[in-house]
Amino acid sequence: MADSTLTTADHSRDSAGLRYVYPVVSRRAGGVSIGINLNPNNACNWRCIYCQVPDLKLGTAPPVDLSLLEKELGGFLHELRQGDFMQRMAPAAHRVNDIAISGNGEPTSAQEFAEVVELIAKLKPADLKLVLITNGSLLQRGNVQQGLRRMAQLNGEVWFKLDRASETGMAAINNTKITMEQVRQNLATAVTCCPNTWLQTCWFALDGVTPPRQDEDDYLDFLQGVLRDGIKPQGVLLYGLARPSLQPEAPHLSPLSHPRLEQFARRIRALGITVKTAD
Repeated sequence: MADSTLTTADHSRDSAGLRYVYPVVSRRAGGVSIGINLNPNNACNWRCIYCQVPDLKLGTAPPVDLSLLEKELGGFLHELRQGDFMQRMAPAAHRVNDIAISGNGEPTSAQEFAEVVELIAKLKPADLKLVLITNGSLLQRGNVQQGLRRMAQLNGEVWFKLDRASETGMAAINNTKITMEQVRQNLATAVTCCPNTWLQTCWFALDGVTPPRQDEDDYLDFLQGVLRDGIKPQGVLLYGLARPSLQPEAPHLSPLSHPRLEQFARRIRALGITVKTAD
């Protein structure tokens, strides 16, 4: 197993020398998160301009070797309980917070997604949360909904990406042609299948310019609309840039100041929605 100390600035998927399992120190999780990377081929159906995945390509997750995943996750959990991993790799983190299905692409693109959730359920200690980090675009698939319903039984959380709330904004930031009506339907599905669903939003400057007021207004209008429709996410995880993008747009991106991030957070909270921020 690799032997370099983990930080919030490095989410390397090979830090443990495994195919599917990797540990990270997560700002949003508040401790060490055990990542499950179902996209070791660096393929995703979106291409977010802030993405830190190297050699990102358009595509889907390859077939998952469930037996290998079980071996890796079981062995890693044993190392956490019986070994000195935390002292060596994350001495400042103090705790293991969750198992997060995430990685180098959209995890719900894996055909074995529901089986992966069931495998994690079998191995997961009761005190660890299970989190899915997703762009939400494939939530109409039956196997994905099956996995989300199983996650709900485990008190799992869904972190549903919403970086902008207009089709123009999502095309610019996420390189997707998804419509806002599709986003609304997918969010409704997430909340129905797994009520502990949070919106996760990356807010940053482009060419030194903060997101325009219109982007904030679009976001607030979308939230007000879904709330009127009875679609109630648990809250918003609002965060800035902590790691360098590996996409061509990287030179144009820069983090916002904490006061600027909090300014937007206050507007969201005024709708009665919980907001957690991380610079």
